[in-house]
Amino acid sequence: MSEALYASCAEVLSVCQANKDDLEALLHPEYGFAPRLRHICDQQLADMHDASMESVSTQEFEALKMESDTWALLQALMSLRKTTPPEYPHPRDLLAENPYTPPATLAQSIMHASPLLSALVVVREWLHDSAPMPATPGVTNGYWRFTRNAVLQGKRTGRQGAGVVEELDPDAPNRAAGEEGKGLAPDDATYEKLVIQALYAHVRAGQLEEAVDLCRKANQPWRAASIRGALLFQWRAIANEPRDEDAMDDEDVEGSQQWSGNVRRKMWKTVCQSAALNVPLPPAERALYASLAPTTSTSVALKSVCRTWEDHLWALVSMACEERLSRGLADIERECFWEGGLGALESSAVSGEQAPTHDLDEDTWEHEVVQTLQELSNIPVIDGAPADHPYHVSQLHIILDQTDSLLESFASGLQEGLYVSAPEYSAMTRFFAHVCLFFQMIDVPVSPFATQTILEAYLQVLENAGQRELIAMYAGALGDNAVERYAMFLTSLELSGDAEERRLALNRARDHGLDVERVAVVTAERTIEKTFTILPPTKGPLPGIQAVEPPPTDAEWLLVRSIEWTTFFETTYDTALEQANVILRYFLGRGRVQVAKNLLDMLPPELGTLPEPEDEATEFMHYRQFFAVWDSLARVGECAALEQPQMNKESRASWLGDYRTLIDQTRDLVLKLLTNDWLVFDTPGSTVDRRRKDLARIRQIYVPELILRLHAALVRSRARLPENVKHALALVNVVADSRYRLYDAFSPQEGRRLGDYLAAVRGAVLAGLEGGGSDPFRILSV
Repeated sequence: MSEALYASCAEVLSVCQANKDDLEALLHPEYGFAPRLRHICDQQLADMHDASMESVSTQEFEALKMESDTWALLQALMSLRKTTPPEYPHPRDLLAENPYTPPATLAQSIMHASPLLSALVVVREWLHDSAPMPATPGVTNGYWRFTRNAVLQGKRTGRQGAGVVEELDPDAPNRAAGEEGKGLAPDDATYEKLVIQALYAHVRAGQLEEAVDLCRKANQPWRAASIRGALLFQWRAIANEPRDEDAMDDEDVEGSQQWSGNVRRKMWKTVCQSAALNVPLPPAERALYASLAPTTSTSVALKSVCRTWEDHLWALVSMACEERLSRGLADIERECFWEGGLGALESSAVSGEQAPTHDLDEDTWEHEVVQTLQELSNIPVIDGAPADHPYHVSQLHIILDQTDSLLESFASGLQEGLYVSAPEYSAMTRFFAHVCLFFQMIDVPVSPFATQTILEAYLQVLENAGQRELIAMYAGALGDNAVERYAMFLTSLELSGDAEERRLALNRARDHGLDVERVAVVTAERTIEKTFTILPPTKGPLPGIQAVEPPPTDAEWLLVRSIEWTTFFETTYDTALEQANVILRYFLGRGRVQVAKNLLDMLPPELGTLPEPEDEATEFMHYRQFFAVWDSLARVGECAALEQPQMNKESRASWLGDYRTLIDQTRDLVLKLLTNDWLVFDTPGSTVDRRRKDLARIRQIYVPELILRLHAALVRSRARLPENVKHALALVNVVADSRYRLYDAFSPQEGRRLGDYLAAVRGAVLAGLEGGGSDPFRILSV
């Protein structure tokens, strides 16, 4: 499932990045970035439900649910903060124009006047939407049926049942419990408890109408009325509210003539507070009334039923919203008919001016709210994830508009390796990576350090998950570091995949806006650097040249294939030429002629036609010349081995002609290489010192080798081609010629000493005497 999650998130990112300049599209409530990712999480949760839950841990399921909720929170708050809200008149302006403005309209004005209050209202709605579904208490057959039967039975018999109330009014259980310890019948008491718990759950979920409906079904209309008292008084017919001129809904027009809500809400709230503070009442019922009118004074009753971190957050946010609204309405009650009565109007009429009021200290209130919410970071919980869970920490920072510090903190933890071993590491890294990208698209300030660190970590997560095709997309979001990071990924591929797969991986960089040529160059450079840290250096004694080399190691083959990255595009051929020379120098310096030959065979022919850089082009030409000589020497030996004693005269003549031609060609090639300053460069500068040393080492290895091999081939062929002894001795003059200084290439190492060559020359001289005579120079005139 996680693999599908990676791909789905990447698909959303791709779609939204195409609209990155369209804020409205990015924040669309259904098709925006956050809603799409929330939908992916919800779909994943549905799949978990459909699949066997035994394979899914509770922590994994809860984390995915919290991620879905966090995306919903981001959508709600970012839409509020990143869009310009409509202008609402100040409450006093509304009252100055119409003192009969209903409290619900004034409450809207108070809310829109305070950015923090507006955000808290959005958070409260988000908490309502993410709340658990309320449990259904079941169907009842009447109002306290079992208690009623017990009361009727007691009246008929004259003996009241033990422990059962004698009256059926709603306050009877509380009144009797305080006097005689009586209550409802057990079945009714159980059902009553379930009803109250369900009512609280409906209020917790913001479902007042559902709560009212449940009360009616439970035959408790009085409780339905008490719950509906939470609604602010509204009368659209007399409210100065902005109207949509295009709205022509008949029901809306008809409904605007009716009033709704609680005209005496202030009194109702006082009663709710008294009920919440009434200790004899059951804790669940006290919590219910505390949730309907949440205040600081009733917070103990409300918090007593808070089991999850979300419950505590909802309680604090509800209290903050209710108290800010109450303070706002209290500040203007002397100007509002519905709050101050006729006295407010008469007072204004007598004075002829607005009654003096004291403006609320908004900064003080905001400071108190922020301080209270910050205490949630370490509050203990009974159920669900703890307060320090990454998603809870994230949600709190998002609510407090501290996302930058949140991302910096997570990035610092990544650098310190705090989360690597955590089971939710991959999921959290995925979440934070997409948060960074979301904020980038909607222009929310994010620390470049945090963005780079988090995306780097997510790229590693994708690599570990085998999501190679997604790397380029996320690497492209790294800005200046995108090329380097994607090159690091391509480097990590090492030997996996053939050349065509490498080409496809490289082309993905272009699909996501990266400089593909630069990516190719950097990838090749990093691969070469990586292999050089593994392979032994080219120093120490000169290597021997083996007739049959062992196959290349993985590191050697990786170095060979590193050249592929810069041979896919003609625009990087100049870099490929330089890198090919570096690799050839290494392998030839290690005596790995066949591996170097494999590299040369992989290169495109066009590399040999590049005129620039001149030194690099010349060096590459020298290597091609060397391999032509090396192959020719090998073919001489192969041709010599083709001679068979049973050859007829015609076959032998044909073979001898080929043999002579091949040896003559090889001798010409070797002499041309030796007499044309092969791998001799006098370019000044300290940057080429290493190159000069490598080239000198190669000459020390192969100049004596070529001379000795050519000499041996010539001397061995003397039985069939006697003139070759003369050619072998003539080679001495070339070696001794001060113009070419080939003697400087010989070293004190055995097999490459000048004395070894002279001993071979002595053998050629002796071979020249095989035909008779005592003149050692006679062979030169034959």
